[in-house]
Amino acid sequence: MCLRIIMLLSAMPVFELEKTKVIAQKIDTPYNHVSKAIVRLRELGMIEAVRGRSGGVRISDAGRQATVGWVLRQLDTRTDLADCETPDGLCPLIDGCGLRGALRLAREAFYAALDDVVISSLRQPRSDEPVSVLLGVRPPD
Repeated sequence: MCLRIIMLLSAMPVFELEKTKVIAQKIDTPYNHVSKAIVRLRELGMIEAVRGRSGGVRISDAGRQATVGWVLRQLDTRTDLADCETPDGLCPLIDGCGLRGALRLAREAFYAALDDVVISSLRQPRSDEPVSVLLGVRPPD
């Protein structure tokens, strides 16, 4: 969802603000989920928020220049992809298991493959329509 928000905001004119409620409608996601995601994106410096009646959010310069790999690393709160704990304690295979390490390497390879993809380059999907048209916003100047 955070990537959808960032893609939407990057497709908008640089200084235009968008309300959280409008973002939620455009990406078809519950408002409370979008609100929490916006707080996290703001903490990461990806977006800027302007308070007040005519306020809203917009993507920051850092957000436009960030890579998808970096963003996903920041948003991923899991330490391990394999759950090695059971209700009774640790998995009995943990001492001889290489799955955790293999999954950790695979996750890092996934992120590394996305380290060359800059957020601002995500404006054009594979279809003929730019993201701004698909999401109903004016294209950036």
